[in-house]
Amino acid sequence: MGRELVCNIRTNGKTASAKALLETNQIIVRGEPRMKIPLASLETVSARDGELHLKWRGGSAVLELGEHAEKWACKILHPKSAAEKLGIKPGLIISAIAISDGNFVEELRAAAQRFSDSKLLKDSDLVFFGVETAASLTRVAKAAGLLASAGALWIVYPKARQEIKEQHVLDAGRQAGLTDVKVVSFSATHTALKFVRPKAKR
Repeated sequence: MGRELVCNIRTNGKTASAKALLETNQIIVRGEPRMKIPLASLETVSARDGELHLKWRGGSAVLELGEHAEKWACKILHPKSAAEKLGIKPGLIISAIAISDGNFVEELRAAAQRFSDSKLLKDSDLVFFGVETAASLTRVAKAAGLLASAGALWIVYPKARQEIKEQHVLDAGRQAGLTDVKVVSFSATHTALKFVRPKAKR
């Protein structure tokens, strides 16, 4: 989701300037005070006069966000579903390789016009490619070659693992001629990076 703003924050009777970052599952405040506010913990969320009012068990904060206050409140109260974030729509050609989440694979199967979790389909609108180590990224070039003109490749990789880091994934996608355009939290344990062909090559 990633939105980052410098703003004033009021909490515990004090006002300070800080940097606030709205993520998929939390708000991070960098500066003084330093805070991590899980969205799931919020009991009330409202936007009034350019201020975002947050209340959770044991605490509260007001972020002075100006015109962004209502946008943040809307995103917190009405988060996109995983399907929306990942671009899953009915009628697409979808390939899912080495994705261990069985429920997600079945959701893809139900939505797709054509679907495969055993091989890469030619002209795939979406490819979900699971990797656990940097060595697994050697297949990215093949996946890129089978995308539809405006198709997207999602590389799904584990969080906080030494065997594979974000830079490994970025390098593999770029070496395959793709451009990275989005990152989302795929699950509690995995991140997904989205790659597409540059517009000039579609």
